[in-house]
Amino acid sequence: MVASSSRLIKLGLVMSAASRVFAGPLPEQPADRGNQGNEPLNPGFETGNLQGWQVVHGDAFGNRSVTDSASYWGGPFYQDQKYFIWGIAQAGESAVGELKSSPFRAGSALSFLVGGGYDPDKLYVGLVRDRDNQLLLKQTGINDEALVRITWDTSKWAGQMVHIVIHDSSTSESWGHINFDDLRVGPRALGNGDGLTFQVIGQAKQPPPRNSPACSLYATDPLRPQYHYTPYQGWINDPAGLAQWKGRHHLFSQFYPDAPMWGPMYWSHAVSTDAVHWRELPVALSPAKTSIPGDESGRFTGSAMVHGGELHLVFTDYVDTKAHPGAVQESVAVASSKDGVKFELSSRNPVVPGPPAGAPVFFRDPKVFHDPTDNSWKMVLGATNGASGQVQLYRSSDPFSWSHVGLMYTGDGSTGSVWECPNFFPLGDKWVLFYGGNGVGVYETGSYNGSMFTSEKRGLVDAGPASYAMQWYRDESGRNLAISWMGNWPTSKWPTRANGWAGQQSITRELFLREDGGLGSRPIAELDSLASGPTKKLGRLQVGEQAHSLANTNTARVRLAVDLGATSASSFTLFHFQSRAESTLLTYDIASRTLTLDTTNSGYGQVGKWDAVLAKPVDNKLTLDIFLDRGILEAFAGDGTVMSATVWPRYRESTGISVVAHEGTVAFGAISVTPLGSSWC
Repeated sequence: MVASSSRLIKLGLVMSAASRVFAGPLPEQPADRGNQGNEPLNPGFETGNLQGWQVVHGDAFGNRSVTDSASYWGGPFYQDQKYFIWGIAQAGESAVGELKSSPFRAGSALSFLVGGGYDPDKLYVGLVRDRDNQLLLKQTGINDEALVRITWDTSKWAGQMVHIVIHDSSTSESWGHINFDDLRVGPRALGNGDGLTFQVIGQAKQPPPRNSPACSLYATDPLRPQYHYTPYQGWINDPAGLAQWKGRHHLFSQFYPDAPMWGPMYWSHAVSTDAVHWRELPVALSPAKTSIPGDESGRFTGSAMVHGGELHLVFTDYVDTKAHPGAVQESVAVASSKDGVKFELSSRNPVVPGPPAGAPVFFRDPKVFHDPTDNSWKMVLGATNGASGQVQLYRSSDPFSWSHVGLMYTGDGSTGSVWECPNFFPLGDKWVLFYGGNGVGVYETGSYNGSMFTSEKRGLVDAGPASYAMQWYRDESGRNLAISWMGNWPTSKWPTRANGWAGQQSITRELFLREDGGLGSRPIAELDSLASGPTKKLGRLQVGEQAHSLANTNTARVRLAVDLGATSASSFTLFHFQSRAESTLLTYDIASRTLTLDTTNSGYGQVGKWDAVLAKPVDNKLTLDIFLDRGILEAFAGDGTVMSATVWPRYRESTGISVVAHEGTVAFGAISVTPLGSSWC
């Protein structure tokens, strides 16, 4: 489980059910028959006021709504030119009202920038036909102040007189406003006219899953990764219940199907024969039925164990104590399956009725492992003493009869006051503990005596911004595998909400002990099966201070071997998802051995820079293995360091991959680029 309600609200993930939004690509556009350059007055508010717009009712909008603020606490607004509508600026979050544009003639396409709260019923930009005041299309925000470009196919109404409404009937004190800018009509809606075309986001045309194979459905959305697991619609976060049973890998995820937002938690379920190609199965766990409005009780994160010929899910049963005063907030429950598809809740639930006596109520995310020190099942749970994270330890001979062993480990407070999603397992001659704290994944390696863990080394599970709640499992061949939720903490960057879904899981990684005793990750060998075409091999290559193009693709695997002994440069930079307007950078500084991920100008994702100091390369040879998946980057260094990011480029042309050296030349022993296909095909 990723966070408490209060923390999610703080991060901008408002917890409310909302109507489902579907998404798809913009069809081929006909000639702009009816527009002929006709746009409403003041479409981007560059007059600095509401000239040309009408306040229909309410006090949410006024001249103070028009602002030239460039940034907010989470980064840039990304408005077009100088001014835009910031829905909170006139009268605050809870103010309501509606703003209306001047009439204009619809063309083949229409686009605009939208931000602010997600609420399809109360916060939206709408296209309205003048003659009958019919609402034709609408788009809500994505719970982010930053603006995202929405594109609509309006060809069926081309030539008709229409107008835009900016609607706010939300009285919420959290994300109760909507932002807007830069309305474009006709061909200009598709790009800037400078060779860059916008990614098409917000189309209400994606067909339901039953109409087509998943392979083609998942290819439709330009923001959707092709070989990282995502929900077709709705929200996912923590991977859960990872296991291989009877030859099939099982991936469950915390899931809310009704909106791309947090809500009462379900468990989605997918299976694979290779931990790469996934197939959806029916939802495994659903919340208890309730008639209480706003009841957010649900099934939080947990794990799987194979026992007695069945697959058992051991999970946190979360009760919303606002809806159920006096109830135990978190307990441990079990659901079992004979076929790995249908799961039945145990009549013996709860198998752990709550936290140990006297402990705080925070008590979640059970992870079961087999303990070779006493040949028993053990289970760790995330906990807290109020000042630092803790791990509680339980013991059993089956999935149902757990006894409390004691407090296995307490942190020093530097990695968070509460710990979520703990995992614990032997690896080589060490034991590995990893958990979520302070919004990042932290590992510790050390020793264990059957009841207590002693830490010897600590580090980050992933040095980038897009990894949390990683879960480990051991496959039937004995490999230690893991999958991580590619979250975007501490921001709320989910532009995919405009297409009806949010959340993706990492590729499957194999874990190993690094030479320094830390935890390392590498891609599993089965990912080779994603190759969709021949590998482009560039061989040995010397690159200087003029950029060298490697490929033009946004779905590929890029492998590089650098001969540092033959390199005179002080550093080199790899550009990914590159166009004239944006790119994602990986820079390696040779003297400091520092790998830096820079998403300052990457797209709709989280903005920032992240550093990792790599181990000294063996034989002076540095290797990088980089996975690109539309807007996802996962970069693995040879020493086991991994950096992950989700960047979601704004432009279709942002597909370039290139490299440049700084202050000299960089010598590559080998470079290869392999196109990758879909995990749904």
